[in-house]
Amino acid sequence: MSIFKTLAVAGVLSFSATSVLAQTAWDMPTPYGDSIFHTANIIQFADDVREATGGSLDITVHSAGSLFGHPEIKDAVRRQLAPIGEVLISRLSNENPLYGVDSIPFLATSYDEARALWEASEPAIASLLEEEGLTLLFAVPWPPQGIYAGEEVTDAAMMDGVRFRAYNAATERLATLMGAVPTQVEAGDIPTAFSTGRVDAMITSPSTGVASQAWDFVSVYHDTRAWLPKNMVIVNQRAFEALSADEQAALLAAADEAEARGWAMSEAETGEKTDALAANGMSVVEPSATLASQLSEIGATMTDEWLESAGDAGRSVVDAYRM
Repeated sequence: MSIFKTLAVAGVLSFSATSVLAQTAWDMPTPYGDSIFHTANIIQFADDVREATGGSLDITVHSAGSLFGHPEIKDAVRRQLAPIGEVLISRLSNENPLYGVDSIPFLATSYDEARALWEASEPAIASLLEEEGLTLLFAVPWPPQGIYAGEEVTDAAMMDGVRFRAYNAATERLATLMGAVPTQVEAGDIPTAFSTGRVDAMITSPSTGVASQAWDFVSVYHDTRAWLPKNMVIVNQRAFEALSADEQAALLAAADEAEARGWAMSEAETGEKTDALAANGMSVVEPSATLASQLSEIGATMTDEWLESAGDAGRSVVDAYRM
């Protein structure tokens, strides 16, 4: 090989090595499967980041808890075992009550109200995350939550002793106030939990109901529109700061787009998935006047309890929301 070819090959190898070294590869754990709109939105977010950075920041999405289980994701990002991840905000309410503000029953029951509540609570939640070396990128709501049961529930007394699937502190408390027995079950385990008798009823979104094929084990969906819990995407602060200025800007721009897109996807999802429940044989009903009144009382009780536990910081959020 001539000296010129040798130098040319060396130059290509050197350039390739530099390109590889310049690429930042991030693994991103998420709790939900690929059929869930949250995951689809995050996959698009990762694609947008990859395109905007010319591949210098490459995010690989690991869905359905395949990299870390849902309870482990926040801590994994904090410890930089994964630089970025998604988590249901209200799962963290045992760490600080502020994380549970979007799961107070009947405090915010529409998308407009959920948006206003998020605008009021986002600074406080972002501040909590910053204390742990985490940065909030964006948040997207689930459709409003409804009750799934084997028969129409017209009175909360009918829930006495019923094994009720819970996924956060608020759903545990709601079940208890209805007289039901709460059992923590992750979304991916819902079919097994019902088929093995661990749970008999649940409150969750139409999205999760369709994804778990709820019609296989219950027959009635009560469209209570109790609350709109949100998932958030968080990034390790040190990992973010290690990015170039252009990569940081691209990540933040893609996050803004993902939040706007995700809220629109969620709203569209509400009608589509509620219709899908009916199309698969479930009865979709409005709560009876008795049940609606009882749930409203439970919501008021839980709001008071939350305000007491969240203190001045929580009251400031609710006051800002209600202005």
